[in-house]
Amino acid sequence: MNKIVVWGFRWAPPFAQGLVRDLRVRWALEEAGQAYDVELIDFQERHAAAHRRRQPFGMVPAFEADGRGLFESAAIVHRIAADSAALMPADAHARAEVLTWMFAALNTVEPPIQNLLEMDLLHAGEPWVELRRPAVVAAVTERLAALSAALAGRDHLVDRFTAADILMTTVLRFLRHTELVAGFPLLDAYVKRCEARPAFRRALDQQMADFARHAPVAA
Repeated sequence: MNKIVVWGFRWAPPFAQGLVRDLRVRWALEEAGQAYDVELIDFQERHAAAHRRRQPFGMVPAFEADGRGLFESAAIVHRIAADSAALMPADAHARAEVLTWMFAALNTVEPPIQNLLEMDLLHAGEPWVELRRPAVVAAVTERLAALSAALAGRDHLVDRFTAADILMTTVLRFLRHTELVAGFPLLDAYVKRCEARPAFRRALDQQMADFARHAPVAA
């Protein structure tokens, strides 16, 4: 890859800081040893024509490398991993296994977790949440139990750290406002193991520094 640019938000509310999905892309680039620039936008800029050309749905991240753009965090992480032995094995069968876990993180594990995150952080106190939340927690717990069983005897989703662990860890971090992951010691240790990686710390620190620099000034 030549020049790489990642787009993220200039600032996010405290409950979302460290969870915005450009973190996945920054982490992957740090693991791959790829230099990159970060361009930041305000929430209002999501709707601007220039950003919609980069990201049709007005979200972040957006990504550009070699003059070609991509959107959707998992697609970007896969693009980075495809060129990185650190994130994707060379063997075809092993690559397919990593890809399977990448899809599992986004298609199987994330949806109920995202539901719970939105209920707890965006709709807290609304009457319907009290009625709906127990069923959503049950769905999350079921997914966590299955994932914990799959991780038994492993440090990572496959035989070493890969792009799949970036996606799965960032999905599980959406539960940081709860004790649900802590209820599964294998998962808790897995998340802490991945978060302890120097590349993750660099990516997180950089994102948080961006937010701190652009924090709204109190009136």
